Amino acid sequence: MATHEAAVTPHAEEHHTSTGLDNVKLAMWAFLGSECLFFGSLISTYLLYRNRTQGGPTPSEIYDIPFTSVSSFVLLMSSLTMVLALAAIQRGDHRGLRAWLLATAFLGMSFIGGQIYEFTTFYEEGLALSKSPFGSAFFLLTGFHGAHVTVGILMLLALYGMSAAGRIPQAESRKVEFIGLYWHFVDIVWIVIFTVIYLIPTE
Repeated sequence: MATHEAAVTPHAEEHHTSTGLDNVKLAMWAFLGSECLFFGSLISTYLLYRNRTQGGPTPSEIYDIPFTSVSSFVLLMSSLTMVLALAAIQRGDHRGLRAWLLATAFLGMSFIGGQIYEFTTFYEEGLALSKSPFGSAFFLLTGFHGAHVTVGILMLLALYGMSAAGRIPQAESRKVEFIGLYWHFVDIVWIVIFTVIYLIPTE
């Protein structure tokens, strides 16, 4: 009887809305929806101002598409390791969970390192936040995305610490799933940003 109660306890802890969806998951999707609007406004601003360089460097003069492509591939690979982390905890493999969480965080940090290098290079070539409308739009869009990735890395490391302390049992894999939703979101957003900034030619 006790075993049966332990088995159903995790389900009892889930709180559902009138739609049958989990409250926390619904809140996460609502948050991601608001983030779509936020990044949509930043992307629209970039498209409006990308040709207004005010005599400064133009996109074609400073963009290093091969470098950014490699950096983008690294970030996209982190979505795979995040999926593997969730799969590990769902089958009760806590060591595997921690390994894949660290791998995801490392790939995210590699992407951020590449972004910092790119920002530094662009600044040395004359592109700055206050240099032109193009510079402002570029740094705000990519900078805010980088900030979101950094927050994701911190959440991944927090999950690692919780797992190491035994605070993420198999029955509570939802914790990893929710962070995974956020992480996949920032990856998908970067695909859109990369396409808009680096692949769509300017006039």
